[in-house]
Amino acid sequence: MQERRKLPRWMVNREVRMKLEGQAREISCLIKDINFKGMQIALNFKLNVDSYINFSLALSYESSLNTRAWVAWHRQVDGRDIYGLYFNKLTKEDEDKIYQFLYHNIQRGASEGGEKMEDRRIFQRFNYRLGARLLNLNNGNEMVAETSDVSAKGIGLVLRQEVPINTPLEAWLQIPDTGEPLYARGIAAWSKRDSENQYRIGMDLERADLMGLSRILRA
Repeated sequence: MQERRKLPRWMVNREVRMKLEGQAREISCLIKDINFKGMQIALNFKLNVDSYINFSLALSYESSLNTRAWVAWHRQVDGRDIYGLYFNKLTKEDEDKIYQFLYHNIQRGASEGGEKMEDRRIFQRFNYRLGARLLNLNNGNEMVAETSDVSAKGIGLVLRQEVPINTPLEAWLQIPDTGEPLYARGIAAWSKRDSENQYRIGMDLERADLMGLSRILRA
């Protein structure tokens, strides 16, 4: 359970169609929040707690998620049944479907200081120390660095060379799992000198990488 709680849940409050294995008809399902470990849903239908269910979710007209989940808990709110589901196993294709669903359906709204709620929910930063190799695409200079924090949208890095703002970069993060280094591409959004021989930069990624972030958190 502790491992499952490492990933933040992204609020969507989106109504979709759900079909349970063995049922002839689809039912209405409100996805309240979701991540790559599970989701919280609201149904007008009873599920058995502490059991597995096989089901499909019509996330869009073109995309349907077919998976298996454990019904972990249940409560009633305003006459509707709320359930916490934990996915048994998601494929990379499944994670990509969830990413696309999040991209199009995350609740948007302004907050103080002009920061979008979307950014605060999806792009939460996590303090992780990972070895990294950088390539300055302007001059071909290779650099050794260490991450200070990571998110789906950016990476904080510590290194011994100065990197000017707006420098295009490629990065390879050494993740302690059995896979290849995680590749990322972006620009140095900010850069500052931290000490006499140390610099910090913030790398803004070309595209949000929720699957890459999920891999880091799982490792």
